[in-house]
Amino acid sequence: MYFCDLTFSSPEENLACDETLLESAERGPGFELLRVWEPMTYFVVVGYSNRAATEANLPFCKANDIPVLRRCTGGGTVLQGPGCINYSLIVRISDGPFQSIPGTNAFILKCHEAAFTALLQKPVELAGETDLAIGGLKISGNAQRRKKQFLLFHGTLLLQLDLSLVEKALLFPSKQPGYRRSRSHTDFLSNLKIPSSSVKSALAQCWNAWEPLPKIPQDEISRLASEKYRKPEWNFRI
Repeated sequence: MYFCDLTFSSPEENLACDETLLESAERGPGFELLRVWEPMTYFVVVGYSNRAATEANLPFCKANDIPVLRRCTGGGTVLQGPGCINYSLIVRISDGPFQSIPGTNAFILKCHEAAFTALLQKPVELAGETDLAIGGLKISGNAQRRKKQFLLFHGTLLLQLDLSLVEKALLFPSKQPGYRRSRSHTDFLSNLKIPSSSVKSALAQCWNAWEPLPKIPQDEISRLASEKYRKPEWNFRI
């Protein structure tokens, strides 16, 4: 599996990068990849089927210059920013555990559960369908998008995120996993408080991803960011 530590300066390019890499793998020749990236600025990301006005505090975000964007995968709405680390996996669907959405969730998150339990020396657990938690507190949310031959599975791990800003930038989610029990964002989320380098190493080892990605489709990423992820008709389409 290829490894790519690649962060763009703009949130739109970071979101476009994941979709572009998925489309590149699907178009062929196919490749499997682990990408890691760390956002430089704060922005809100709504899931593919979310309604921005229902999930984000739009007046607060506008007043504080926090962009509200939409990703190409499902899941809930999150605040991204300094103190988060993101990973993106591109894998072949033909491989056994990736044949279904639930099977993919379970396989990948069980791998991460074991990797981060070993790293942190404390139990990390799969919570709900797509979260990782420690002691009932969420440390990671994840989502996927599937094509015919390849899928994108990506997620965020909280390291040192300003949780008070999450409370201000996001509304209470329209859907919640049972284990949340209607807790506020600050009572539900938890930071790992470890270096991002430790997370990158754990993920690379987990997926045996060491070989550098030979080519970055920079022009495609920039074009998709401009034509889609910077467009209000995409970000506020619902």
